[in-house]
Amino acid sequence: MSFSALLDNENELTHNIGAQQPIVLSTRVRLARNLGRFPFPGRAKPEQRREVTRLCREALEALPKMKRAHTFGMAELNEVEKLVLVERHLVSRELAEGKDGTVVISRDQTCSVMINEEDHLRIQVVKGGFHLKRAWKQADAIDSAIEGALDFAYSPTLGYLTACPTNVGTGLRASAMLHLPGLVMADQMEKVVRALNQDGLAVRGWFGEGSEAVGSIFQISNQQTLGPSEADILRSLSGWLKTIIEQEENARLLLLQSDPEKFFDKISRAFGLLRHARLLASSESMNLLSLMRLACDMGVFDESYRVMVDRLIIENQPGHIRVRAEVELDALKRDFIRAAVFRETFKQLPEPDFDIIDAGDDSDGEPGDDEGDADEPETDATGR
Repeated sequence: MSFSALLDNENELTHNIGAQQPIVLSTRVRLARNLGRFPFPGRAKPEQRREVTRLCREALEALPKMKRAHTFGMAELNEVEKLVLVERHLVSRELAEGKDGTVVISRDQTCSVMINEEDHLRIQVVKGGFHLKRAWKQADAIDSAIEGALDFAYSPTLGYLTACPTNVGTGLRASAMLHLPGLVMADQMEKVVRALNQDGLAVRGWFGEGSEAVGSIFQISNQQTLGPSEADILRSLSGWLKTIIEQEENARLLLLQSDPEKFFDKISRAFGLLRHARLLASSESMNLLSLMRLACDMGVFDESYRVMVDRLIIENQPGHIRVRAEVELDALKRDFIRAAVFRETFKQLPEPDFDIIDAGDDSDGEPGDDEGDADEPETDATGR
């Protein structure tokens, strides 16, 4: 499967297939697994890593979910193509920087499985919007389908064994990507982060650990994998996400009530720059798009335009611009092309409508159609 085919396929994150949620861009479930009869990737010999790749690919490509999947070895991709996969959150930076890694990606790009990253397998399912349960059920189904064929490293006492002790047990990392401009503008994010950290959750930026939260986008995930069951982890995270969504909705309402003209001015300035700027850097464009997304959520633009904004957030990152151009670009040229795309796109939008009739009715109050308490999975870290 060619790399261009992956770019051309419609998917949940770039085309917003499925239900949308204003504050939650996406939810993700990732499972770390290792094969019992091989050393972890960091200690394995090249021939052992190749055999792990062969076994894992065979097991994965036999699954109905992975029919006609995109499979790429990192050694066969150029640096720009690998950057695009990182920007779409289909692979980690660690896998992209290595040569022995492989990724198997479902055609709809909701599922990607990294082979020979830190662990032999990193099974990842990403769903647009607030759908932790759906993501978990898909990841769990893939995990269960291949476990018998691959014989995972497992301890009756500890659970699944992983290269890093922080993943031992369930091997589960669940996370959500949240758009929180209201809390950022209200200077409340530090307090939110502190509360989450105290309850064992991590708050990171757009690209995870070590990255900045550009565009007021934050990734929130569990840190503890040993002890609590998968259901406990998902239930705790889901509860916190609902709390943060409520706080963000309140912060947005307060913006309109306390200083509406300041809020409208921010939107107007961002709209003007996106319509007329000649050069736009990646970080600046993310912050401007963040304001446009907020404007859609608040009724300044029709809510349907959020789909367009979310697609621009993904497709106007540096790697995407370079691969579409099919030529080497320096930073200045990328900024020029990005600004040209934005000018053409936002020229099609109507002027902002600041006649918001009901400032308090910016959400239906439902964070997701399946986000009650997490269903109890059949197994946990202490028994299969």
